[in-house]
Amino acid sequence: MSEQQKPQFGIQRIYTRDVSFESPNTPAIFQQEWKPQVKLDLNTKTRALNEGVYEVVLVVTVEAKLGEQVAFLVEVQQAGIFNLAGFNDETRDQMVGAYCPSLLFPYAREAVDSAVTKGSFPALMLAPVNFDVLYQQSKQQQGEAAQTTN
Repeated sequence: MSEQQKPQFGIQRIYTRDVSFESPNTPAIFQQEWKPQVKLDLNTKTRALNEGVYEVVLVVTVEAKLGEQVAFLVEVQQAGIFNLAGFNDETRDQMVGAYCPSLLFPYAREAVDSAVTKGSFPALMLAPVNFDVLYQQSKQQQGEAAQTTN
């Protein structure tokens, strides 16, 4: 037996958990000039399935509006099952909080674009996201929240 297990990472499966698309103001919305305000929300959920096995779900929500009217609202839950063994807690948390979502994002981006184009709207290629920065911001906010409650 080795003194310390070498870090191991593996992808068991990547899958779409849920896709929702709404376009409540069609067909009238198609008569307007297409200059939408697009709002993007990202969220992640993580849960341990077994020792060293985690499900990570990246939730991508995109809302496009023309003025006050919603052109479309799409939500994709892109998930993966990941094996993580031999990492210290901080590294493991960073892996499931930033690295795994960054692996899921291209799949979620394609699912969003597919739903939008099937709804007869122009293609929507979401810009790349730096999940490391988002993870660090989230940790900083959690730290600040913990300080204000003490």
